[in-house]
Amino acid sequence: MAAWERVKANKGAFGVDEESIEDFELNLKDNLYKLWNRMSSGTYFPPPVRAVEIPKSDGSKRLLGIPTVSDRIAQAVVKSYLENIVEPKFHEDSYGYRPGRSALDAVGVARKRCWRQDWCIDLDIKGFFDNLDHSLMMKAIKFHTKEKWIHLYIERWLKAPLQTEDGELIKREKGTPQGGVASPLLANIFMHHAFDEWMRRYFPNVKYERFADDILAHCSSLKQAEKVLEGIRNRLKECGLELHPEKTKIVYCKDSDRKGSYEHESFDFLGYTFRPRLSKNKMGKGFVNFTPAISKEAANRIRKEIRSWKIHLRSDKNIDDLARMFNAYVQGWVNYYGRYYKSAMYPFLRNIERYLIRWVMRKYKRFQRHRHRARNWLGRVRKRESGLFVHWRLGLGSPVR
Repeated sequence: MAAWERVKANKGAFGVDEESIEDFELNLKDNLYKLWNRMSSGTYFPPPVRAVEIPKSDGSKRLLGIPTVSDRIAQAVVKSYLENIVEPKFHEDSYGYRPGRSALDAVGVARKRCWRQDWCIDLDIKGFFDNLDHSLMMKAIKFHTKEKWIHLYIERWLKAPLQTEDGELIKREKGTPQGGVASPLLANIFMHHAFDEWMRRYFPNVKYERFADDILAHCSSLKQAEKVLEGIRNRLKECGLELHPEKTKIVYCKDSDRKGSYEHESFDFLGYTFRPRLSKNKMGKGFVNFTPAISKEAANRIRKEIRSWKIHLRSDKNIDDLARMFNAYVQGWVNYYGRYYKSAMYPFLRNIERYLIRWVMRKYKRFQRHRHRARNWLGRVRKRESGLFVHWRLGLGSPVR
């Protein structure tokens, strides 16, 4: 029942059986009993996972695997049991998909360490979720628990085939599909042994941040960075993983005190771009600081999302409706991407105001072809209700006339 509540709260799409969360809930008691009965007797076999392709920023596609609702509940049961065992053993520099830790925590720690050390290794594992070695995965699971039922079901989930839209079944001999409830925990367990524990033994003085397969490692010199990178490359190869040859790089964290230059002086990490930026100290004096701000990729994604709202065409709505419809999205972006170097967000948040001006011109006939007057009207509304829109609270609204 607890697993069902978690799955229901997370919502999500249907699996190969096309049964939605609402459909499952119609006969909840019987459905949960049937699932419990099969799991407790060892006769539960997960159905195929629905394959869904989503586009990536580089033009390629990422394959997600969507389990059925009942299978998500079964995975949530195992995840809850296993997480209680492994969570206390995980390293403090592991941030991904862990209770009480977040991507912003990892970004903040990386920011401080880039200030302290001149060099950073930006590690990119090629097709991480698609290439996890099943035998090594099971070896790691058996290291943490001797419960046979855990072994049984995790092995079945790893081997469950992917089903394409046309019904074709794709056999899986490696990897764990992104989209499964248990997949993030399995990935963390794998990387705990493949990377975290190995780093602790062989490079105990090298600080790093890992969010699933996104990893930064900090070094004091280029020579040290080259040695550490070569060691990591060989280690991951032993574990059936490969570093992306183009995306993996050593970066010089250049600022006012670090002279000279290097081929790479920026990197992206969890939606932020780290690079030299102009900042001001407490006395108002300018200096160059190596610090994060929203990445170009994330900004473009948000611009595209704002454009898709078609605010200027929603003349059937009043201004309060528009605020209710979109404020949650904007607040979420501000909460995440506004944590560091918030002003980098302002250019694309101003797009909302431009669309609102066009909305005023379309909704009220007296403002048609009068952009300046429409902006003034919006400015007066902002003066009366300065907190109506999130971007108004940041001072990004039309001027008051």
